[in-house]
Parts: sequence; structure tokens; C-alpha cells
Amino acid sequence: MAQATELSAVIVDDHPAVRAGVSQWLVTGTPPIQVAASGDDVRVAWAGAGATADVVILDLHLGGPTPAMGELHRLVQAGRRVVVYSMRADDEIALQCLELGALSYLTKAEGAEHLLEASVTAASGRAYTPPSLAGALAGDRSATRPALSARETEVLVEWFQSESKDFVGQRLGISPRTVNTHLEHIRIKYAMIGREAPTKAALLARAIQDGLVQVDDL
Repeated sequence: MAQATELSAVIVDDHPAVRAGVSQWLVTGTPPIQVAASGDDVRVAWAGAGATADVVILDLHLGGPTPAMGELHRLVQAGRRVVVYSMRADDEIALQCLELGALSYLTKAEGAEHLLEASVTAASGRAYTPPSLAGALAGDRSATRPALSARETEVLVEWFQSESKDFVGQRLGISPRTVNTHLEHIRIKYAMIGREAPTKAALLARAIQDGLVQVDDL
């Protein structure tokens, strides 16, 4: 019987012990994820086997205190599916990463189970919410209305006024995959306050209820 194609990942982290540990988690996980390449510089994700890996697992702090937001942005703009894996349990940084298009943000305290799940989910182009990220997404919103960022609101309104995510991406200068990521995060935020919106029609109803769009604008 033919086996399903194995997923692959590239690991970018400046600590050899972390790279070794993450590699072991991935290759022994269910399903197993092949480690195409790993290294302490983001260039490993752009060259050789790392350039075609399904998922990029990215540490934000590569040899310095400044988060590698520019590197994350370039990867996402190129259509790469990125899971940020960081020592920092920082809600603001986590939300910035999501704004840039990362599919998940995990702290290194969350362990193998969540990293494997985030990687498998990211490989299919979907967002994953581990416990630490759930807290960041909850933020300081009201009990009935999610706290959407300005970018999320912009994407949402454009999507309601457009026929496709491709067109939204063209209008806003971002990739269709990034558009989809923003919409995934919006749905997560609504679900977390008990107002699920699994379809475009449901999301439109929520947006009208919350005053984000007017019927006359559509």
C-alpha cells in the first residue's frame, strides 16, 4: 500500500539543543514530520531542502534581543507557512506575529504536543491556537464583541465587498494565504466569546451586529 506523502519542516533556532529536541519531537510524532533542514540562520529556510519545506518553525530571537519580525514578514509574503516558537510569553509580540501572517505562536514551555499539532495544522494552511495564544487573542475585549485589529477589520470589510480572497490580497498588497490567516484569527476570536461564525454569511451577520459594516456598504 502506498504511504501518504510525509510532511516536512525546517527549523530555525540559534540553540542546538532546541533544534535537536524539536527535530526529535517532529520525526517521532503522529503523524511524523520530516526535518528537511535546520540551522541558526533564517537562510536555511530559503536554500536547499529547507526552501520547499511545508512548514517553517521560527525562533524570533536569533542571536540578539531584537525579534526577527522582518524575516517573518518576508517568509509570509513568499507564501511560507510559519509557526513561531519563542521563549517569550509576550501577548503583544504574539499578536504582532499573527498580524504579519504567522499561523501560530507558541512558547517553548508548551512542549511537543502543541508544537506538533501547530505544525500539522499549519501545513494545511490553517491557524492553530495553543493555550498561551488563546490568552493573547482574548486580550482586553468586551464580553460580547471581539477586539479585532485594524488590519483584521480592513481584511474583513474588503472580503465582504469582494468575490475572492485573491482580489482582497491584490487590493491590500498581501497574499491570499495571509488574507485567509486573518480570517481564521477573526473566527477564533468570535468563537472564544461564544459567537461562532464558521461561514462567510455568519461572519457577515456578526460584523453587521457589531457595526463593523453597514448593509448599504455591501
